[in-house]
Amino acid sequence: MRVIKMREALREAMTEEMRLDKNVLLMGEEVAEYNGAYKVSQGMLDEFGPERVIDTPISELGFAGLAVGASMNGLRPIVEFMTFNFALLAIDQIVNSAAKMKAMSGGQFTCPMVFRGPSASAGQLGAQHAQSFENWYANVPGLKVISPSTPYDAKGLMKAAIRDNNTVIFMESEVMYGDSGEVPEEEYIIEIGKADIKRAGTDVTIVSFNKMMKVALGAAEELAKEGISAEVIDLRTIRPMDHETIIESVKKTNRLIIVDESWPFGGISAEVTYVVQKHAFDYLDAPIHRINSADSSMHYAPNLVEEYLPSIAKVVAAAKTICYVA
Repeated sequence: MRVIKMREALREAMTEEMRLDKNVLLMGEEVAEYNGAYKVSQGMLDEFGPERVIDTPISELGFAGLAVGASMNGLRPIVEFMTFNFALLAIDQIVNSAAKMKAMSGGQFTCPMVFRGPSASAGQLGAQHAQSFENWYANVPGLKVISPSTPYDAKGLMKAAIRDNNTVIFMESEVMYGDSGEVPEEEYIIEIGKADIKRAGTDVTIVSFNKMMKVALGAAEELAKEGISAEVIDLRTIRPMDHETIIESVKKTNRLIIVDESWPFGGISAEVTYVVQKHAFDYLDAPIHRINSADSSMHYAPNLVEEYLPSIAKVVAAAKTICYVA
């Protein structure tokens, strides 16, 4: 199977869907003439022209509102935010318009659209450009939230998101656009709402998503050296969440760690913890451990960045604790 980069997988998904459906369009800051801030949309302007690949002003609230109106009238916009930190300026349109339009109109209007772009940290970017927002949007009825970790998943889920008749929040990682992975040339779709077991194991379940999957899989490798078999689950979709896959894994391993880059209070890890305690409490042989970012703003200094984020070492230590390894 061919190997391509994450940015190429996302570009292929958007391009293929735009070829299939003339109502699909892409808009955002620098997506056209500059080929995208991260070169995800490279070459798309040349193929589809300025009516379907649209450079917007630096006005997130404005172009998000334009896209909501377009989707209500039959188009299927893909809106790129250069970072979801900037999407805070558009959150009124996302939460109060796109997410609620179907309910408020009694089903007369829908907003089939995708808001996409990088979320969470990407190195030394400071407190205002390093925030993880999956749990914010997942809290809102009417929104679906996707956060993939591989090129294969990114392409299959992006195609599903574009075809979905709901508003989808598609959250990528800036530091993973250059990551490579196997992606088939033939068309495929990944169902929204299905987690994926990236590594089978028997002693402890580790649940994560997006770039924290690198931490989870890295920890599993280290734990294997000490005789601990970790099963690693990639959520892929935050809302709707695949509870069944998580619960069945915990019933097998009897232990659970969630690795989540968001802040601990009200994070995805808290939701997974509740679900497992409700449906698999009697199977747990140890307390659930949550590995989150620090409950503070992210600092700029590299040593503080390292201390702030979840790490392989933190996950390994938690696993050894609940597997009773000294």
